[in-house]
Amino acid sequence: MRLSTNTIHEQGVNSILKQQEALLHVQQQVSTGRRVLTPADDPTAAALALDVKQASALNTQYAENRTAAASQLGFTEGVLDGITNLIQNVQTAAVSAGNAAFSDADRLSIARELRGRFNELVGFANSTDATGQFLFSGFQGDTKPFTQTAAGVQYNGDQGERLVQIGASRQIAANSSGTDLFERIKNGNGVFVTSADSTNTGSGVIDTGIVFSPANLTGDNYRISFTVASGVTTYDVTDTTTGVTLSSGNPYTSDEAINFDGIQFSIKGEPANGDQFNVAPSTNQSLFKTIDDLINVLSTPVSNQAGGSTQLTNGLNTALQDLGNSLEHVLATRASVGARLQEIEVLQSVGEDTEIQLQQNLSQLQDVDIAKAISDLNQQRVFLEAAQRSFATVSGLSLFDFI
Repeated sequence: MRLSTNTIHEQGVNSILKQQEALLHVQQQVSTGRRVLTPADDPTAAALALDVKQASALNTQYAENRTAAASQLGFTEGVLDGITNLIQNVQTAAVSAGNAAFSDADRLSIARELRGRFNELVGFANSTDATGQFLFSGFQGDTKPFTQTAAGVQYNGDQGERLVQIGASRQIAANSSGTDLFERIKNGNGVFVTSADSTNTGSGVIDTGIVFSPANLTGDNYRISFTVASGVTTYDVTDTTTGVTLSSGNPYTSDEAINFDGIQFSIKGEPANGDQFNVAPSTNQSLFKTIDDLINVLSTPVSNQAGGSTQLTNGLNTALQDLGNSLEHVLATRASVGARLQEIEVLQSVGEDTEIQLQQNLSQLQDVDIAKAISDLNQQRVFLEAAQRSFATVSGLSLFDFI
């Protein structure tokens, strides 16, 4: 077989270029630490590596979402802590206002202090997070949730919860609705609320009562009317919802249990003739109204009205019951926020472990074995040198060299 000089040179150069290309590929593997530089190196591993990278990117995004949600919930927890302390301070003030030695001026001074607490509460309700979004306005993060009007504090937000995707199958609320936190608080004992008529002149003080037979509850409104004749005190019980008198002429004994239709309460003291007490189903009452009502009770003079001290006692008892309900409601919300923060912390730990596993899988798919790569590099260098030497030898086999 005859080979032209051109063919010999062409094949020799191609062989050298092929070995140089192979050497360069190994050099790139060593320098980058990657075995799969292009999909052609290992199509299966390249496809699997792409899936792992996508999973890692999602995991990273979930981690960022968890961090953002934890930050917002952390701000909420701080605000709730402030509200808890505020309610406890108001409770302390209400208890101290019941001191019999206090004058109207003393109670008015406490009322002024509580007005400051009221404004502080409005400030808490309009708190923002690190990005300037209002915490308690629902979906409307740019809308100031609460404003003070002549009719009281009004809510301007909505009932939405800003859900954050913190896992492949888990969303979590990063905020709390202002309505749920500040306005949906049951008054009374949570089932019914007792109250004394504002025109009462006796010394009767009613307690909050209990439910002793849930099956007999009607949800109706009731009125307890007192009659004092010849030194004997009796009372009538009327269902004002149906207009039916449940009982009449009942003998009254101070602090003795009164029960009907599944509810029970007692009245302590000596009601005057014509005094009335009311029982109604519990309704939602805002924390703002609870504190505002307490301020009004403390601002009303006692010394210049009949039964004033009794009305003060009834008002303070009602306020303390409603403040207790509000405190329990806020603490329940804090517990919910704490549970969400704990869940985020657990998922964050799981996410970090998942990321480590994903990076290990990715390394196994595309990273180079350094020891093997260096061995291949040395081997490829020998191949290139051999190709260069053989080309030099073969290119010298020309007839002209022997002439």
